[in-house]
Amino acid sequence: MPELPEVEVVRAGVEPAVTGAVVAGVEVFDERSLRRHDARAGSFSEQLTGRRILGAVRRGKFLWLPLDSGRALVVHLGMSGQVLLRTPGSQVDRHLRIRLALEAVEPTVLPPEMSSARRNAGESGELWFDFVDQRVFGSLGIDTMAPTVDGAPGGFAGRGFGPWSGLIPSQVAHIGRDPIDPAFSESEFFARLSRKKTGLKRALLDQTLISGIGNIYADEALFAARLHYETPTASLSPAQGAELLAALRSILQRALGEGGTSFDAQYVNVNGQSGYFSHSLEVYGRQGTPCSRCGTTIVRESFMNRGSHLCPVCQVLA
Repeated sequence: MPELPEVEVVRAGVEPAVTGAVVAGVEVFDERSLRRHDARAGSFSEQLTGRRILGAVRRGKFLWLPLDSGRALVVHLGMSGQVLLRTPGSQVDRHLRIRLALEAVEPTVLPPEMSSARRNAGESGELWFDFVDQRVFGSLGIDTMAPTVDGAPGGFAGRGFGPWSGLIPSQVAHIGRDPIDPAFSESEFFARLSRKKTGLKRALLDQTLISGIGNIYADEALFAARLHYETPTASLSPAQGAELLAALRSILQRALGEGGTSFDAQYVNVNGQSGYFSHSLEVYGRQGTPCSRCGTTIVRESFMNRGSHLCPVCQVLA
């Protein structure tokens, strides 16, 4: 599943192209990709057609596009979801589930770098926003917005800001802030972590505690901090906690810089290109290879119907 770096790469790619654009048309090819949409408030197409997109925001693994209606288009990529920006007439992907036809605004409405990106989308100023999903676990939906509990912006929005900044979709409100969010509270995170009675990796995967982290980056951060995945959260010292959080932030930022992690064609950016952080992974997917620190063979152990990758020497369960 795409994690924080992959979703942020998508958000950053989408933002300059869609900000200020108007949804001219909506085509739904597979209703399963609307599982997050509550049709009681109106059909997906009705609530979206004619609306102007105001920005692109992300919290953890969730992405949303605020609309001039006061609502938001929420995007969750699931296991294999992709957002691809295409010019009209482009070849249709066989896993295309939903398409939005966008119309550009006048260049003077947007900052120079954004208006340039819109012009590059196509000579006609039109753009296709394609939601492609091979396994159909991802989804789109129109959602209501409400003020954030802490009064801070709902999520990371790059250069975007406006009256919608302090709002968050109802579907995302329960999700914790992620470690590279400027409004992330270290003291609150450590306080809640210490009260949990579980293993450290389970806590890191709890999106209500800290969002955006999945199997890949949890394994990488635990290796960097020399911590075993089953380390009890209550036993974590302040120094260990600080080291783990620093490792998380460093790894997430590095992954962002390399376009995310791609093992196959299921994760690509908005232009269909793969990330290359997989070449920088220390333990995830590297079972059977030597540890870069001590030379011991990296192992993969069963964990929550998936796997945990670690060095059995560097990451000893105390």
